[in-house]
Amino acid sequence: MKIKWMFSIISTVIILGASVYGYVYFSNAIPGQLNEPSKILASEPTSAVVSDIAEPKDMKEIIHDNQKSVVMIEVPNGSLGSGFLYNDKGDVITNAHVVSDVIDVNVTTADSREFSGKVIGISGDTDVAVVRVDGLKGMEPLKMRTDESAEIGDEVLALGNPFGLENTVTNGIISGVNRDFDLAPYHYEDVYQISAPIAPGNSGGPLIDLTTGEVLGINSAASDQGSIGFSIPITNVIALIEGWSSNPMTSLPNAVQHTEESENEEVPYATDENLALNLVNYFYENINYDDYVTAYSLLGSSWQSNTSYDHFRNGYLYTNLIIIDDIFSSKDGEIVEVTAIITAEEQISGNLTYNKYKVTYTVGYENGQMKLITGEGEEIN
Repeated sequence: MKIKWMFSIISTVIILGASVYGYVYFSNAIPGQLNEPSKILASEPTSAVVSDIAEPKDMKEIIHDNQKSVVMIEVPNGSLGSGFLYNDKGDVITNAHVVSDVIDVNVTTADSREFSGKVIGISGDTDVAVVRVDGLKGMEPLKMRTDESAEIGDEVLALGNPFGLENTVTNGIISGVNRDFDLAPYHYEDVYQISAPIAPGNSGGPLIDLTTGEVLGINSAASDQGSIGFSIPITNVIALIEGWSSNPMTSLPNAVQHTEESENEEVPYATDENLALNLVNYFYENINYDDYVTAYSLLGSSWQSNTSYDHFRNGYLYTNLIIIDDIFSSKDGEIVEVTAIITAEEQISGNLTYNKYKVTYTVGYENGQMKLITGEGEEIN
């Protein structure tokens, strides 16, 4: 009986001790565990999945990027057309009707560089031709979409020659496919119908996919019935074009060589003042797109020797946008002076400000290329 009583006391002490120990343990341990991050919700972070898909570009950025490889083509009689660079040999795709009956043409780029070119391939029934411009060798060409055709509803841009007011960019959609018609002497077969109208400056220029920036076709013809244009799919003619690039034609149908008289012929668009105005506009366009390399390349050698690229670039790092309010020019011999009134959106001491400047540039030729020889500016009210 005494043993049972002692056993009861010992059991009670053990139970009470266990209870006290348990109370102390849970009182200390549980709040601490509750304060720890969840082992489920706060697991080791996993590596972020990086998408290979590039950020889509907006329309203005696509136009800016592609215009660098779009050129104006001038033939001896003064007529104008467009073309676009498609390989690193300096080969330019255009329409046959732009360069019909000629061999030698003049080509001008977006940054006012002028080159001579030769027609190395032209079709008598398909409205496509290739001009080789040695001065453009090594320049980055446009990207071609040659693996698949466009579809109805695809958004597109029709780009033309790359100069200021002459520059023509229209946008729309592929509104029809497999269109066939004749426009003497050419037969158009299986072409795109587009809602982007084809103006004279667009003829021979590229049709660009608004999503990818790739070339879909060659802008070729316009309809008298409303805002309708037609573009030859690049997939239909790429084999012909590559054949001419690999093996240039040795003789061209009905083509004539430039004569001394035609080479000296005046053409209305090619005045120094117009080119100088376009060059200044193009300079600020590149600044607005943070393309300082291209903008710096437009400066003359003396300006560049006195201003490093880094110094030039740093001068625009806090400039968000430049708007040309007014621009005009005057000519003195071989030099053109361009004056512009600009509004600059700038970050100054952390504050967004809008400041007006009067800038003046002298524009002239260096080694056959038009450059901004000097420049100065002053802030105005």
